[in-house]
Amino acid sequence: MTALDIAPLPTTREAATPEPTVVVEALDKRFPLRRGLRESLRRPFEREAIQVLRGVSLGVHPGEFFGLLGPNGAGKTTLFKTLATLLLPDGGRVTVHGHDIVRDAARVREILAPVSTDERSLWWRASARENLALYATLHRLRGTAARARIDETLEVVGLADVGRRPVAGFSSGMKQRLLIARALVARPRVLLLDEPTRSLDPLSARDLRRFLSEELATRQRCTVLLATHNAEEALELCHRVGVLHRGRLLASGSARALAEEFGDERIRISVAAGAVDGLVAFLRDRGYSMAPPASGHSPAVEVVVPREAGIASDLLASLVRGGVAVEQFERVGLSLADLLERVVRARGEEGVADA
Repeated sequence: MTALDIAPLPTTREAATPEPTVVVEALDKRFPLRRGLRESLRRPFEREAIQVLRGVSLGVHPGEFFGLLGPNGAGKTTLFKTLATLLLPDGGRVTVHGHDIVRDAARVREILAPVSTDERSLWWRASARENLALYATLHRLRGTAARARIDETLEVVGLADVGRRPVAGFSSGMKQRLLIARALVARPRVLLLDEPTRSLDPLSARDLRRFLSEELATRQRCTVLLATHNAEEALELCHRVGVLHRGRLLASGSARALAEEFGDERIRISVAAGAVDGLVAFLRDRGYSMAPPASGHSPAVEVVVPREAGIASDLLASLVRGGVAVEQFERVGLSLADLLERVVRARGEEGVADA
């Protein structure tokens, strides 16, 4: 399910929301531009930089899933690395549970954990328990306390029955759960998930999304920031999403609210293969705007209609009165790709962020 107005969304938060867990204020980040040897010799003292984040501001509330959407190169990974204290910001301010990521970096690392999606970071010859024991040691957990934490974490991610098996025999979905378990050993209050289902097949990805929703959001009450290109992840998991483009946060809100703000209302009308020309002429005579259907091959036309009550039913009634043999008449949801494109087109030049 990829249509923004069909997929069920979590309930939108009301005005009396608690103070944000993660606060990002006017965050800037630049990287020096790499130059070739010839350019370095010709202009040795010249310094050029690429602006990767430009005045990003957002707030993420306790227990919330916040989805960060955007094309490759939008700045999502840089933002995550900055939140995780792996990069220093060049401007602005970020706090996690009130702790500044620069002045209180050690405290932030106790509260926030990035989840790596790189399976190669696991010790494949060792068991799941041994992988977690190594990570527990890095967090100063030893003996009975470490064993209890490992037991608890393996139970949480559904790997308790395979905890003594070598990781090399795990499926990709099991390895992703183990990577999440590794982050949960430290009992973080904030998790950063960067495309967690990127390497998974559709069934494994669905199972992992179900786990993330039921366990992290509902039981663990973790605050989660999720960077994704996947429509189902954004729609099934996230309370709100933010659209990041060329380092700027262009819009944020529930996926449904953004679809209503930036999308239009479309109706797909399907008729018999030989009746498409007549349908197009009928609609054109009445001043309707049309767009090609998403499939590009079916005998159907998508009609752009105003977002007003009764418009769709009036259109269907006029088709019936006009003798058009309608085989299917359905509302078309806005895809995630279409939403991103329209937000960028509408706000890309302005760089307006609605936090």
